[in-house]
Amino acid sequence: MSKIMIVAGEASGDNHGAMLIQALKKIHPDTDCYGIGSQKMKKAGCRLLFDAKTIAVVGLVEVLRHYPQIKKAWNIALESLKTEKPDCVVLIDYPGFNLRFAKQIKKLGIKILYYVSPQVWAWHKSRLKQIKAYVDHMAVILPFEEDFYKKAQIPASYVGNPVLEQVHKTDRTLAREMLSLSHNAIIVGLIPGSRTGELSRLMPELIDTAEILSRRYPHIQFVIPLANTIKESDIWPYLDGTNLPIMLIKRNSYLAMSAANVLIGSSGTVTLEAAVLGIPMVIIYKMNALTFALAKHLIKIKYIGLPNLLAQKLILPELIQDQANSNAIAHEACRFIDDEQYLARTERELEKVVDSLGQVSTARKVAELTFSLILTDYP
Repeated sequence: MSKIMIVAGEASGDNHGAMLIQALKKIHPDTDCYGIGSQKMKKAGCRLLFDAKTIAVVGLVEVLRHYPQIKKAWNIALESLKTEKPDCVVLIDYPGFNLRFAKQIKKLGIKILYYVSPQVWAWHKSRLKQIKAYVDHMAVILPFEEDFYKKAQIPASYVGNPVLEQVHKTDRTLAREMLSLSHNAIIVGLIPGSRTGELSRLMPELIDTAEILSRRYPHIQFVIPLANTIKESDIWPYLDGTNLPIMLIKRNSYLAMSAANVLIGSSGTVTLEAAVLGIPMVIIYKMNALTFALAKHLIKIKYIGLPNLLAQKLILPELIQDQANSNAIAHEACRFIDDEQYLARTERELEKVVDSLGQVSTARKVAELTFSLILTDYP
């Protein structure tokens, strides 16, 4: 029986981890999986050492604020390497934690598969040295990443993109019927992110944007698909004092997104999910001011939205930091609602992006790489 530790620090990583656990157990049903993740990994059969929802933060200031919880997770994970003695550790994204953890794993001679690459091609290229020193193999989910790592002499395999397996598209009419939404209304999906820090920065702008849109379109409804790291009670304070027709949707995120005419929300995995669903999206991004001041000097890419990055052109509008204000956001959303030609052109471009990802059984491929690493001796 193989024992595999999985470390995922965010909602998207929890999704990827859950799919991987299912694939591992399909190949070898007696595989023992444990580690750090959240409820989806637990449901898939992972023994959780620590719930990742308390450490799902990004940015220097946010990390400092949550340091006690992150340190607690670190200590628990480190101790488990000695007590559990896993055959392999699968690190999923979350580079600030996982690359440091990889160094400790390497000291114990345990195999490491890194699934979902840090965006070292965008910024923080210094992390390449860490990856080369500590990671045995990279399982990458964007087509261009395989060549990027191979040029750096780091073993890597493109495993397809897990979003293609995880996202389930539902016909818009059926999705609205299932959620008891109006068939004739304009439905706007508001996506504030999967971290509490994102909520505090994005929800006020999203609510102000919704107010503007509701004045322009009398028959409009809003849905807020909640990440599994966010509770309804986290959203309620932002809804005080508003009479907007907003529905909070838990555990049916893709259904809610499928029901929408347009989505407005944070950058990240959800932008690619929107592309797979064929729903246009206004991408907004805000960071703590200090974090942004540091990051803007380091980031080396033109786009932050994954569909734009893959297409190497602006398909979906991106509004960053001060640009992400309610008037600008509403303006971009209205273009998708009012301009049929613009909408159709965007939908065609999103189809091309999805086609570029290919058709690979991602979770199965990562599971096979994991077992292959366990069976392979170090050179």
